[in-house]
Amino acid sequence: MKRDADALRHVKADLRSSALARRDACEPSFRADASARVAVLALPLFQGLAKGAVVAGFFPMRSEIDPRPLMQALVGHGFALALPCVTKDGLVFRHWVYGDPLAKRRFGLSEPLDSAPRVTPAAFIVPLAAFDRRGHRIGYGAGHYDRALAAHPGALAVGLAFSIQEVPRVPDEPHDHPLNAVVTEEGVVRPHGT
Repeated sequence: MKRDADALRHVKADLRSSALARRDACEPSFRADASARVAVLALPLFQGLAKGAVVAGFFPMRSEIDPRPLMQALVGHGFALALPCVTKDGLVFRHWVYGDPLAKRRFGLSEPLDSAPRVTPAAFIVPLAAFDRRGHRIGYGAGHYDRALAAHPGALAVGLAFSIQEVPRVPDEPHDHPLNAVVTEEGVVRPHGT
């Protein structure tokens, strides 16, 4: 059993590193254009939420797709924003408004100040390293978003990525939470007809 778990961990690590290498090789101008296109394509996915609902976004690190164009569009449509904060107990989400100060944390994360109120998101914009057409994702290995999605059943979970991060199949485990959709510059992947 341990051997199977170790093998799975190695497969995920290989998929992660190759997808991140492809992502890192993208030109900055491509990343900016793709981020703007993804914002347009993703916005309709959130229209079923109540006005004022909280959407948890994130600030990009390194060569990640930039969710901020989508986050700005969501604010323009009446949604509130939250950003994740990494704690010893996992992710907590704090209210954030454009212009509010951010604290620089480990791994280059930008997080709201500890004084920002904690909120319960109705939807998540989820970062990822790799994804498949079933809505399964490979994150960065800590399991933060799988636990956050498990703690918020019924919340909308939308992954953002560049199309080059797609892999044929992500090996999934019982604790993995598939996404409702993955949006790339090429379109919206809707697993299971969602």
